[in-house]
Amino acid sequence: MESRILVLGPVSAGKTTLIRTISDIDVLDTDETPTDEVAESKSGTTVAMDLGVVKIDDDDRIVLYGAPGQARFRFMWEILLGQTEAILLLIDHSGADPVGDLRNHLHHLRDLWSKPLPVVIGITHVDANASVPLSIYTEALSGMDCTWVHAQSSPPIVELDARSRDDVRAGLLVLAALVDMNQRFGPASERL
Repeated sequence: MESRILVLGPVSAGKTTLIRTISDIDVLDTDETPTDEVAESKSGTTVAMDLGVVKIDDDDRIVLYGAPGQARFRFMWEILLGQTEAILLLIDHSGADPVGDLRNHLHHLRDLWSKPLPVVIGITHVDANASVPLSIYTEALSGMDCTWVHAQSSPPIVELDARSRDDVRAGLLVLAALVDMNQRFGPASERL
């Protein structure tokens, strides 16, 4: 069986790093030298997609698609969403407005895609902003209608270091459990 997961998030959230950390194949990427404000923070940025594969066993694997974080490449989201069964949304805890990034990405996803998909929110770069509690995300989600994602009132939130194979694997296992529930019982929004 093959599961396909889309990794989304703002610029510098760790999407490419996460896929490189966990992939069992050489990652196909479309990194280019940024020519805009992104150049101030990083030397390369994804302009189309990243692709990696995690082999679970001889018969099962997870294909990971990494979407660009820059708004001007959002057209790729719809293309990649059509290929995937679930979303891992990475939010950079050290970013200028991580709660705004969370809301923005969830709103764009809701507007772009009507099919219920399991979503897990992975909070990255926590060590760079350890004084701010992760409860800010739970509080932000409590004021949003997230039932369109996958039945739960809000998606699960996991802290993860995109450089840690164990952290990435744990996040993917949470998402795989939601995908399995979706496949066995149908989207939660249909079960309500």
